[in-house]
Amino acid sequence: MNPTPPLDHLFHSSQSGRYAQAMHLGVSELSAALARTVGRPATGRAPEQASKPIADVDLDNPLGDIPAALAEMRALYLDDAVWFHEPAYAAHLNCPVVIPALLAELFVSGVNSSLDTFDQSVGGTYIERHLIEWTAGRIGFGTGADGVFTSGGTQSNLQALLLARDHTHLAWPGTPSAALRIFASTDAHFSVQKSARLLGLGEEAVVAVPVDEHRRLDAVALARALATSAERGEVPMAIVATAGTTDFGAIDPLADIAVLARAYDTWMHVDAAYGGGLLASSTRRDRLSGIEHARSVTIDFHKTWFQPVSASALVVADGRDLGHVTWHADYLNPRDAFDTDSPNQVDKSLQTTRRFDALKLWLTLRIMGPEQIGTYVDTIVDLANATGSTIAARSDVELAAVPQLSTVVFRFRPPAMSEDAADDLVPRIRAALYERGLAMVAATRVDGRRWLKLTLLNPAATPADIERIVDLVVELGRELGTEAVA
Repeated sequence: MNPTPPLDHLFHSSQSGRYAQAMHLGVSELSAALARTVGRPATGRAPEQASKPIADVDLDNPLGDIPAALAEMRALYLDDAVWFHEPAYAAHLNCPVVIPALLAELFVSGVNSSLDTFDQSVGGTYIERHLIEWTAGRIGFGTGADGVFTSGGTQSNLQALLLARDHTHLAWPGTPSAALRIFASTDAHFSVQKSARLLGLGEEAVVAVPVDEHRRLDAVALARALATSAERGEVPMAIVATAGTTDFGAIDPLADIAVLARAYDTWMHVDAAYGGGLLASSTRRDRLSGIEHARSVTIDFHKTWFQPVSASALVVADGRDLGHVTWHADYLNPRDAFDTDSPNQVDKSLQTTRRFDALKLWLTLRIMGPEQIGTYVDTIVDLANATGSTIAARSDVELAAVPQLSTVVFRFRPPAMSEDAADDLVPRIRAALYERGLAMVAATRVDGRRWLKLTLLNPAATPADIERIVDLVVELGRELGTEAVA
């Protein structure tokens, strides 16, 4: 018989002191790193510089103690990490996170509950269910609503479209999958096309509907597309309305789309991964008017609810629709006569093993309350509006559109600069900002042209902070533009 292995590194009652010591060392290391980040979101380390020291680590030879491992981690990771809480970070949809959610992470990881079955989570099951019920109430769904936490918006959208597909097959028996169509705006998230592929429908199943002058799905164009599709004998499987497009934060006309969805007996899904934070706003909740008519809604709490990744949810108006993903397995959710009341979340989820991510939102709400989250959301929207006004008043930068949520799409383009020249400078300016450790911004294409994008999710950032980024863009644009001419 093999000897009993040492338990000194196991999370176990006999090792509570060692655990507390390790956590203290970790928190000290992170706090020190946080203090070192002031004023810069990243160091600008290049991929080839970051990869080699990590590739050189011999994983078969452990360091043996926590301080040594933390020191190595600092050099390989922390010293060059990207910090989303810094005002000069304005690139992707990554938010600074709230402390109550980080407190929850301690318990999520330590206890390591799995939310697939009741006998692996107990109270965790009901905390998640209550949060889903609360979120459904904020959406405007009735008492029959239900849902489940997911890894992110892509998974939430995939599950929503899976439910829509199976619902359509039941409503239109015998309809071949090749005849199913999904309608979404040209600015909808790429996960719509990706989901169509994963569901075996092919990217051609997605009908791209034009957007209006505000970059919202054009409801008139949608009505035309639905009618044309029906004339071809196709079956409308779903309409995906976006509440907060990635580039422009545009919110599609939800109420108008709901009318068309009812007229064609079509599943209406609202991708509110980005704009879902408006549900907590006391002043802008009305911008989501019409969301209550959806059959399903995606909300990413790790975007405009300031939660650590991952924390997303799919919420459906009729909980029975989740039955399309239910699969029985005796080794996981046995149908025992004495255990008929145990709720198993795996019956609603595409995942089996699943983290207790709901606890992060739970502690956030119990410590901060939704009103403070809503205030954060209003602050970043106000910040985007102020930034948009500042850019619009300048002659050396160009604004692509009036901000609608918390993104600002712009570029350096002084008078007399051609479109082609402005296009050429966009990736070079962006790269220089990162490489010099000055700031981080995103980039995109609008109607074939290159633009920079500020994604503003930091309620601690001020208009002056963001104007400084714009000034840096202008300085680099002039410098790099002069180099190009020379």
